[in-house]
Amino acid sequence: MRGFLRWTAVVAAALLVAGCSNGTSGGGGHGDEGKGRGTTAPPASGDSASRSTPAEPELPASLTSQHLDWQRCEATKSPAAAPGDAWRCATLKVPLNWSEPNGTTIGLALIRAKATGSDRIGSLLFNFGGPGGSGVEMMPYYANTASALRKRYDLVSWDPRGVGASEGVRCRGDRQIAAAEDVDATPDTPQEEKAYLQDAADFAKGCQKAAGPLLAHVSTTDTARDMDLIRQVLGDDKLHYFGISYGTQLGGVYAHLFPQRVGRLILDAVVDPTADTVGHAENQARGFQRALDDYLKSTGQDPAQGSRKIAALLKRIDAKPLPTSSGRKLTQTLATTGIVLPLYSEAGWPRLTSALDAAENGDGSQLLALADDYNERDTSGHYGTTTHSQRVISCLDDKERPTLAETKQRLAEFERISPVFGDFLGWDTAGWCHAWPVPGQYDHPQVSAPGAAPVLLVGNTGDPATPYEGARRMADALGKGVGVELTWKGEGHGAYGNGSACVDSTVNAYLLKGEVPKDGKVCT
Repeated sequence: MRGFLRWTAVVAAALLVAGCSNGTSGGGGHGDEGKGRGTTAPPASGDSASRSTPAEPELPASLTSQHLDWQRCEATKSPAAAPGDAWRCATLKVPLNWSEPNGTTIGLALIRAKATGSDRIGSLLFNFGGPGGSGVEMMPYYANTASALRKRYDLVSWDPRGVGASEGVRCRGDRQIAAAEDVDATPDTPQEEKAYLQDAADFAKGCQKAAGPLLAHVSTTDTARDMDLIRQVLGDDKLHYFGISYGTQLGGVYAHLFPQRVGRLILDAVVDPTADTVGHAENQARGFQRALDDYLKSTGQDPAQGSRKIAALLKRIDAKPLPTSSGRKLTQTLATTGIVLPLYSEAGWPRLTSALDAAENGDGSQLLALADDYNERDTSGHYGTTTHSQRVISCLDDKERPTLAETKQRLAEFERISPVFGDFLGWDTAGWCHAWPVPGQYDHPQVSAPGAAPVLLVGNTGDPATPYEGARRMADALGKGVGVELTWKGEGHGAYGNGSACVDSTVNAYLLKGEVPKDGKVCT
């Protein structure tokens, strides 16, 4: 059992990188339906009129006066990333338990490329989603997209606590992960239900053993407090931040905790802060079905008929997994995962067509390759740990723990919402945090931020993982005069750098000049 479709930008890295490299980072606002400019954002901390933030209870000098030892680092092994010689890495100490700031500390891995221009504003901190995505790995991939921003900002990211080089959690070994792929994530019999929940409980035990005391201190609130210490140690009066996908929830929580320290915040692919565990699953069922419908229309198919065809294919695979060229079998769970990945970006749609055609002809190789990309499985059978970190963070955040009986009662509604993804996402609500050893903290995050500077929220009407409606709900939750919504009528997960000159120029004007667009501006 794996957490599925949980606000992830990084799991789609292979597709996201292609989108980033093709995205524009400026230009004229083609398709701009909202011409008016609104207010101007407060000066950034690097501007001459910067304002100080009111003092809060002091942290020990051992934390606030840290000197970061920036050393050359191997930012990434991929040739798609920005040149490695631009990047420096360092480690920041933060409290394991923020209620005991003088107690045990852990190290957070940071990465930075300095601003290229002479009129530097400060640092721009990025979180690429997940939860569980490594900013240290992802930042160099994204640098080309953010090249206009680097003229005035140091580009900075980090591995949040419990992720990657920051006390990253691995709950299972490769053999255990591979074996778990045979567990049916949409069980049809009592025996399959028992195996599904047992696998979830085993995963939870593995996480508890691997994480130890850290398991109770990896919440979004903990990470938001880490962000404020990063801001302080970097020398910025205000936090300038770019959050994508889950990173938008993190940004909203930061704004709630530290409204007077909000600088220029961009939240792209916005999570609905009003939804609970079941609500998020329903939102994603709608979002991925909507994206699938758009894909089917692009191929000349009727969406309802095309969805029924894909759902029938998945049922056949459930009964009899497909052979692949590797000798492994394509199960229904892996096939569903393989269908999901190309929906993160319109650039992936041709690959989806090829994979579905092959599967209809009895060959599961291409869908399996897509699922392996999503699951971070390399050719040697080694798996990444994004979903492990994702689960330990979200299960500490989410209070709701749907029972088996409650889940089964909701399945019909999930299947009504999406005939292809509904049952998978419905069952996920039962298994994701089943038998979790620590309780969740809230039904939904607190993001109200009265008095904060304007926060720019970018919603994409075709976004599958964080459906468009979440941007308006985040704007309303942040509060009047704080949340400012920008809409892009496009496809894929996220908007900035995905081909809209209107979106890119609006975001750049906000971050670089402090120009806040009119709330409700639309880019087509």
